[in-house]
Amino acid sequence: MKKQEKFKRSRIARRLGLHFTAQLFTTWLLVLVIILISLFTIMYYIGNEQLKSDLPSDLLDSLSVETTIEGDSVQLPSFWPDQLKKKGYWLQIINESGQQIYALNVPEGMPEQYSAADLLRISDTRRLNEYQITTLYEEILGSRNLYLLGRKDSDGTRLEEWYELYSKNGQVPTSVAETLSDKAESIGASLVVLDETGLIVQNFGLPSDKRTYGALDLIKMRQQPAKSKFEVSYYYDPSSKYTWLLERPREGEEPTNQPIFRTFLIISVIIGIAILLLSLGLAVWHGYRYGGPLLLFMRGFERMGRGEYEQVFTDKERRKIFGKNNRFRARYKLYHEVIAGFSDMADKLAFARSERLRLEQSREEWMTGISHDLRTPLTTIQGYGHLLESGQFSWNEDELREAGGTIREKSTYMLELLQDFSLTFELKNHTPGEKLEPLELNEFVRRAVLRYVNNVTLQNVAFDFEESATSLRILANPKWFQRLLDNLISNAVKHNPPGTEIVLSLKREREFAFITVRDNGVGMDEETQSRLFDRYYRGTNTDEGIDGVGLGMSIAYAVVAAHKGTIKVESNIGEGTIIKLSFPELTSPTCDTKQ
Repeated sequence: MKKQEKFKRSRIARRLGLHFTAQLFTTWLLVLVIILISLFTIMYYIGNEQLKSDLPSDLLDSLSVETTIEGDSVQLPSFWPDQLKKKGYWLQIINESGQQIYALNVPEGMPEQYSAADLLRISDTRRLNEYQITTLYEEILGSRNLYLLGRKDSDGTRLEEWYELYSKNGQVPTSVAETLSDKAESIGASLVVLDETGLIVQNFGLPSDKRTYGALDLIKMRQQPAKSKFEVSYYYDPSSKYTWLLERPREGEEPTNQPIFRTFLIISVIIGIAILLLSLGLAVWHGYRYGGPLLLFMRGFERMGRGEYEQVFTDKERRKIFGKNNRFRARYKLYHEVIAGFSDMADKLAFARSERLRLEQSREEWMTGISHDLRTPLTTIQGYGHLLESGQFSWNEDELREAGGTIREKSTYMLELLQDFSLTFELKNHTPGEKLEPLELNEFVRRAVLRYVNNVTLQNVAFDFEESATSLRILANPKWFQRLLDNLISNAVKHNPPGTEIVLSLKREREFAFITVRDNGVGMDEETQSRLFDRYYRGTNTDEGIDGVGLGMSIAYAVVAAHKGTIKVESNIGEGTIIKLSFPELTSPTCDTKQ
């Protein structure tokens, strides 16, 4: 039984553990998806900002992320060729042998094979012929490649030519000012000359909206061109310390998006929304699933609080819990052990209440009986006391002896009644009393029977004793054991009519000593048998001259339990009663068989 209960608890623990683990896993999956969506959103934003910046290094960083290189095979999303062409860039990817493995928009005359010196010079000067070059070295899983991103610097070349043709000591002479102004205006640009402090000293072509440039203004325009209204090229003359700027208004461009990140973002958002809706649905479903049974239990506890143990769940609620085949519905299947335990607890509480009411009834009956049993001898004693106290009567010796004997008998009866109370509480509190000692049953039971055989007041009852063929020894308290036998014998006497035969017998079976008390009296019904050992329960046909007010058989049961024995009753109406007692036998040498 313990193993079954342990297995049952283990099964419940596993099921609940798996259930809530799945719920927790779903919650963390939702959190993970939200984190991934946030990361993709950040990467998407950063990538777009890099594209908008128009800086070659930022373009290369974004481009390399989406490029797949396997040996000499290069795969670039179709998005990039259009974007690079629109921005005027060309692209070469060089392997570790210096061989071109990919080319996009590459102008004619560009080499397809580079030496180490060529690539080093390009990386240092950032130029190849009339093109500005940005490089990116990449090494992934042992594969080494170099990206070359080039763009023709027309304004830079033009600015160098103008400086050589029209400058004098770093400035533009008045004689060529109009010519240079027409050329700048013809290309829609503004040419300004700055001194070493950043002050504009000359302006040609379109007018400039600035009078001076701060220390970081030019850096900002170069590093964040997407946030500037102008595309700027410059030429610095170290000898004169003048700087020539060619400012061209930036043409409006459509917003650029990275397709892979955008796809990831869209898919992630869709998955995130789906999981969010699923989690929301699961949350609602779990709330409905868990909340319903909890409300059911709450209503059940309310009924139990009102003492309605017989119907903790109403018929309507039971229809919710159980299906047509009296099987648990899916919603309540997780709680079937809890519901079963709940119902079992209600049944036990109902039984406990029934037992309490029955005990209270028995106690009331006992109180009525004990009041009668005490009042009768007290009335007799009080009557003799008044007669003796009044002095109105003269008593001879025989009358005084009779009065004294009656008072003694009634007092003895009351004293034995009080002893019953004391012994009852002593056994109830498991007071050990005197120590147990070896007790030979054949001789002890024989003497107990002889006391009743020699009792002249019991002439209408026949007693017999059947001893064991061998000696029987047990550990017992002689005082308690004597009280046990007296209670069993007296109970058989007072509840049976005259002429009843009472037999006590002893025998050994395996390692136990058995005592049997049987009579051929009126027997007992099932209710009496079930309540025979209840405290305060009184049978019928009670004679006040024999001790016992509902405690005798309960004391007998407690004495048997204190000796680690068992007691059983077998009886039918009109067929007499058999009471069987068994006790562990004390190990000892076997006595000789009696002749």
